Amino acid sequence: MLLSDELFDKYVKLVYKKTGIYYENNKKYFVQKRLEKRAEIVQAQDLSDYYSLLKFSEDSSEFDQLINELTVNETYFFRDFPQLRNFAEDVLPFYVQKRAKGKRLKIWSAACSSGEEPYTLSIILLEMLENPEEWDIQIIASDINTEVLQSAKIGLYDSRSIRDVPPEYLEKYFIRRQDKYLINLAARKNVTFMKLNLMNDADMSLITGCDFIFCRNCLIYFDDHSRRSVLAKFYDSLNPGGFVFLGHSESVGRISSAYQVQKIGDTIVYSRPE
Repeated sequence: MLLSDELFDKYVKLVYKKTGIYYENNKKYFVQKRLEKRAEIVQAQDLSDYYSLLKFSEDSSEFDQLINELTVNETYFFRDFPQLRNFAEDVLPFYVQKRAKGKRLKIWSAACSSGEEPYTLSIILLEMLENPEEWDIQIIASDINTEVLQSAKIGLYDSRSIRDVPPEYLEKYFIRRQDKYLINLAARKNVTFMKLNLMNDADMSLITGCDFIFCRNCLIYFDDHSRRSVLAKFYDSLNPGGFVFLGHSESVGRISSAYQVQKIGDTIVYSRPE
């Protein structure tokens, strides 16, 4: 199927308007292959016809299916370990001592993909908090991709996903199922999954009172305007003194000046001022 530069630009603008995700020209082949796949499934005459279906249909289900194809979901347990170590050993104890009230903690894992990040955070809290059974722990895990959310709810992972899990945690929090690993009830009971579009104001307003927000390796697919918008909404979702963590190639300071910058442990971290 033919995808002219003009039509590609229309698709890019449509996806950007609804999701904040922006595709440069060098991603044209990547986008085209996924457009062709969906167009064939719905029996569109060509990519122009498929574009009209997406743009003018009152039913968003096909657009959701396209986003499932377009969004990249490379992740694994304990990804970017140095940042997680800083959270677990430095920031979390600092926050619990200074600000946590009533033994309650709420974490939002935005762009959670297939669930490795929120389950990792659950394991960290269970390991690092004193008497974790006495805590009210809530981990909200959201993504725009409905397929990965379904996979996350099942919680069954292959050896690639668990390759960086410490052996003692693998034994403690996973159940072996032939050549796969099922996250157990202790690690999953505090995690709730939901579909959420980071560029949808109504979606974003649903999550408030967060102590920590993790949105790692997601905003690299956004442009500056979308990044600023998402970080502004994260600010509103955080409790005063709450922290936001982005991916190692992303910087809160380059996007927003609203957050307080401080060094905890050996790492620069960002929080909503009290």
